Amino acid sequence: MDNFIIHTDSACDLKPELLAEWGVPYASLTFRFDGEEDEFANGDMPTDAFYAKMRAGGVGKTAAVNSETFRKAFLKSLKEDKDVLYLGFSSGLSTTYNSARLAAEELRGQFPDRKIITVDTLAASAGQGLLVYMALEKQKSGATIEETAAYIEGIKLNLCHWFTVDDLVYLKRGGRVSPTVAFVGNVLGIKPVLHVDNEGHLVNVSKVRGRKTAVAALAEKYGALANDLAGGTVYISHGDCMKDAEELASILKEKYGATVQIITDVGPVIGSHSGPGTLALFFVGKER
Repeated sequence: MDNFIIHTDSACDLKPELLAEWGVPYASLTFRFDGEEDEFANGDMPTDAFYAKMRAGGVGKTAAVNSETFRKAFLKSLKEDKDVLYLGFSSGLSTTYNSARLAAEELRGQFPDRKIITVDTLAASAGQGLLVYMALEKQKSGATIEETAAYIEGIKLNLCHWFTVDDLVYLKRGGRVSPTVAFVGNVLGIKPVLHVDNEGHLVNVSKVRGRKTAVAALAEKYGALANDLAGGTVYISHGDCMKDAEELASILKEKYGATVQIITDVGPVIGSHSGPGTLALFFVGKER
C-alpha cells in the first residue's frame, strides 16, 4: 500500500470523531452570525443550537479555508514522510479547493520527492464525505495514491446529490430563488427538489407540494438513478430534522434495499446557506 494520507475539509459534514477514527485530517471552514464578531468552526457550536438561532432569525455567514491553513495541514503529513491526497469541497460552491491547490503547488517545490495530489470532488456535505469513504476503501484495497485519485476523479460525476429544503427564505438569501417565488412557495407549501450538477453548482430541478412529497421525491431519485438497487451505500444528511432523515432511510431500505450507512448533520457551514429542515441524499448513480 502506498504511504499516503487522505485529507479533506469540514464541508464533508462527517463528524470529527469519525474522521479521526478513519485517520483523515481535515481543515475547517468557518461561520459567524451576521452582526456578530465571533467566528466558529462546525464543531464549535452544537447543530441544534445553530439551527435554533437560525429559526429565530439569525443569518449565517461563512468563510472558506485559506491556503496557509492547508499548508500547515499538508506539511504535518509531509514531515511524517507521507504523501498527501486531498479531496475537497466543490469549487463551484467555495474557494476552499483553490486554496488547497495553491498550498499544494507551494509545497511541491519544497518536497520534490513527495506526492501531493488535490481532487476537486465537485461535491458537498455528506456527498463529499461519501467520496472520502470510497477513497479510503480504495486505499485499503492496496491502491497507490495515483490510482486512488484517478478512481475518485473517474467516479465523482456519478456521485448523486439530491436534497430539499423546508423554508425557501434561505435559498432566496443565496440568490437561488426570487423573493416572490420564496414568498409564494412558502405560503403554498412548495418544496424544491435540487441537486449538485457536473460543475459542482446547486441546481433547482423541480418543485413538489408538501414535505412528505418532497421526502418521497428524494427516494424516487434513488430508484431512478442508483447503480446498485440491491445494496448501494447511501449517506443522508439533515439540518436538524432527524425524523425526516429516518423516514427517508426507511423508504430507501423497504422499497429499494438500500444500505443507509450514515445519517449525519448538515453542519453550520453548509446549513448557513440551506437552512434548518434541509434533507439531503447521496449515492453512486448512473449519472448525477
